Amino acid sequence: MSTQGKKLKLLIINPGSTSTKVSLFEDETSLFEKSVFHDAPVLLRFPHVNDQIPFRYGVILDMLKNYGEDPADIDVFVGRGGSAYSQPGGVTKIDERLYNDTVAAVGGSEHPAKLGVMLAWKFACEYKKEAYTLNPTNVDEYCDYARLTGIKGVYRVSHSHVLNQKAVAGFHAEKIGKKYDDCNFIVAHIDGGITVSAHEKGKMVDGNMGADGEGTFTPTRIGSVPVLALLDYIEAHSVSEVRLMCSRAGGFVSLFGTSDADKIHALVDEGDPKAVLVWNTMIYQICKQIGEMSAVLCGKVDGILLTGGFMRFDDIRAGIEKRCGFIAPVSVYPGEMEQEALALSVLKALRGEAEILTYSGKPVWNGFDGMDL
Repeated sequence: MSTQGKKLKLLIINPGSTSTKVSLFEDETSLFEKSVFHDAPVLLRFPHVNDQIPFRYGVILDMLKNYGEDPADIDVFVGRGGSAYSQPGGVTKIDERLYNDTVAAVGGSEHPAKLGVMLAWKFACEYKKEAYTLNPTNVDEYCDYARLTGIKGVYRVSHSHVLNQKAVAGFHAEKIGKKYDDCNFIVAHIDGGITVSAHEKGKMVDGNMGADGEGTFTPTRIGSVPVLALLDYIEAHSVSEVRLMCSRAGGFVSLFGTSDADKIHALVDEGDPKAVLVWNTMIYQICKQIGEMSAVLCGKVDGILLTGGFMRFDDIRAGIEKRCGFIAPVSVYPGEMEQEALALSVLKALRGEAEILTYSGKPVWNGFDGMDL
């Protein structure tokens, strides 16, 4: 795409587990940003994540209409991504192969971020434009120690809030006068999904697989559950029910019937014993994950960075500082830097200032060479 002498309009599509966030940029200028919350009961009407496409497409069209914007006038569609085979970090052009692998979730995770690629491709095909993604949830920079499990042929893979974590880590490094590639950070994205990762010299070398049922429970996810207890639960229920609870029907949804954190936190403020216990357990489990990642980094941590929508609740920061402040200074970046990262990184690539990657259709990592593991 030639960008010489032309201002570009970029539509940024960022689906999450409880929201659809959309921004429209004209070059570096944000014309608008809008986020629509979707409570879990609304999204659970759709049997599969892919079935949400018509609903979310309609939400985006309504947003554009309300702002007086015609999608035909948009030059580039940019979507958050995930669920395809693992990919290297950077800007990737969305093509039919990436779209098909995202639909099929060949990477093994049905994270709603995948809808960003699918929606951007749908708009691009409809209006004959180009589509791109950046740092999807399946970017893989893990060290080998983070991959192996105690079951032959079963591996841990990278499924995380890569986009926001890397954006925040890069911003913080610059803020303290350093390069991201020279720093060690623990970054916790705390929102509808919660992931905590160790960033070592610019690489996310380990972290929890949030959408796969690992780590703390969240508004929609069960988090880590003892295996035998989970097997007992499956015997009385079903595998498909547990799969749903891993990403869409666990956590607050299972315990309260809603994923609305504001409602739960209002109960906390009122002193409701159940809400206080659940909320503080979530914070406690986040702290345990931060402790794990500090061990990954051998205790050499330049900062603990807290980001995501839940950082609007100051008791989360206070709880983490109380338990983890001894590890490294705690810095808070409420919300996300994802919209700006998606827009500005793609814009930079279109100007020829950064590489545009092509999806290979193969995982970044595909087993331990020469070892029967």
